[in-house]
Amino acid sequence: MLKSPTKILIIAGETSGDLHAASLMEEISMLDSTVEFHGIGGDKMITRGLHAIYHSDSMAFLGFTEVVRHLPFIARVKRDLIKFVKEQNIKTAVLVDYPGFNLNMAASLKKLGITVLYYISPQVWAWRKGRIQKIKKRVDMMMTVFPFEETMYKAAGIDAEFVGHPLIEQMDAYAFLSKAELYTKYDLENGKDILLVLPGSRKQEVERIFPAVEAGVAKIAKEFAMQVVVVCAPSIDRSFFEHQQSDRNWKVVDGDAYNFMKHAKFGIIKSGTSTLEAGLLGMPMIVVYKTSALTYAIGKRVIAIDTIGLVNIVLGKKTAPELIQDDLNAKTLYETAAFYLCDSGRYQKYKDELAALRGLIGSKTAAKRAAEIVVERLHEG
Repeated sequence: MLKSPTKILIIAGETSGDLHAASLMEEISMLDSTVEFHGIGGDKMITRGLHAIYHSDSMAFLGFTEVVRHLPFIARVKRDLIKFVKEQNIKTAVLVDYPGFNLNMAASLKKLGITVLYYISPQVWAWRKGRIQKIKKRVDMMMTVFPFEETMYKAAGIDAEFVGHPLIEQMDAYAFLSKAELYTKYDLENGKDILLVLPGSRKQEVERIFPAVEAGVAKIAKEFAMQVVVVCAPSIDRSFFEHQQSDRNWKVVDGDAYNFMKHAKFGIIKSGTSTLEAGLLGMPMIVVYKTSALTYAIGKRVIAIDTIGLVNIVLGKKTAPELIQDDLNAKTLYETAAFYLCDSGRYQKYKDELAALRGLIGSKTAAKRAAEIVVERLHEG
């Protein structure tokens, strides 16, 4: 007799969340092939079998003002999810990163008596005290990707386990090209170092960040005889970059960020997971970010740490320089890059500090361990 499917709700947003959630789904399916996934995700999750109630692209909002403008839509998404959960009698939810929506959703799910498992913790250590107490009321189990997060949650009385960071297994499994192969594949100029630009994966952030860095990037490239490569995320129309810099001989490439991070001389990277990826691959960078004035003002009031780059947070010091909001302009970008590119000893010291990252994160296989926890919870009782 065939076992009836076990339906779970899974919600992830943005490009990185889609990737990590898809890996988690694959591992869960290997442990229990009867699990059926429903919820919000992107193309990778759908490929792994997600029955998408909404595509994550429809949830790509950036900043306080953008969220406020989309509140009616967000409320409708939440109502639809709750209705589906009730109709399908779903007992377990797996929330992946995306805290702005997922923590709010977790509160409603807990009221329905649903077990809430959270993979890739919200960065509560970056916010003023109080948010962790909300998590305690809304989340049954927190699966963290940094060791210090497990310690923090357990101290607050929250069930938590450090499962490892998914980036480690992704990178270990990645089929990297040699530098010569990369240059050939993308028709790059031999003997000329790469200046890599990763301006983000959400339309609103790209529209603010790319114009703010473009002139500075051009000056850095000219002064240090570098060739510019702009990585276009799947969620962004590459014509935006091609139109913005149509008079410059820059390469705009779709994805393949890991290969470029591994072989580029220097990077201009939007604050986020990409800074940690670049750091793990040993690429010195400037961390950049720009949002609306209102969102920035609100953020300044609630953020409790003095650095935003994930690479710096993990290292415990500001190794990667950060240019935020009004500090992000052509002059500061050029001067900051030149500080490292003009001095080989200073540049090498930067690379040496990045080399410590892997040891701080560890080598656990995150998706596999997280999947084991999810399946254990599904079969409890």
